[in-house]
Amino acid sequence: MTARSTTERPPVANSFTVWHWLLMAAGILVLQASILYAMGRLPICACGYVKFWHGVVQSSENSQHIADWYTLSHILHGFLFYGAAFLVFPRLSWPGRLILAMLVEGAWELVENSNWIIDRYRAGTISLDYFGDTIVNSISDSFAMIAGFLLARKLPVAATVALALLSEIIMALHIRDNLALNIIMLLYPSEAIKQWQGGPPFI
Repeated sequence: MTARSTTERPPVANSFTVWHWLLMAAGILVLQASILYAMGRLPICACGYVKFWHGVVQSSENSQHIADWYTLSHILHGFLFYGAAFLVFPRLSWPGRLILAMLVEGAWELVENSNWIIDRYRAGTISLDYFGDTIVNSISDSFAMIAGFLLARKLPVAATVALALLSEIIMALHIRDNLALNIIMLLYPSEAIKQWQGGPPFI
């Protein structure tokens, strides 16, 4: 066997079937839900019901139902993870890259729902009523990331970038928050941004 044939051999993961990928994806989601439950996260909203959409950000029901304004940020996660996985693992099949993206997203969901991050959100941002995601919301966020990943796979790069920018602009104008601001306020909280975020929607 030559060195050339060894380096050109496709990753073992590329030989997996559709059912292999589906089982791995389902396993990741089940594991994510199980760990969140062990962490004390509620399965559904404490209000006792599940809504498809909850659009009031500054409320105790934000991040408690299936979808909300921050669902757009998780779709954007999918865009970013697709691009990163494509650059870092160019020879890996796209389902393999998706599984890696799900692992990263799932890990973030666990960190995001730790007491340390929850307390940091409450102290450094306008999210005073935030007490962590419900399990149904967290799993829905992972599905939103998957949707973003699959969109990025199908759309031209220019269209993906345009959608990402449009999403960030709409969120900034309507809820005065978005993925970029969320990252800034998590890492380097700014009182000026916090005060600005307390204002009314522009649109």
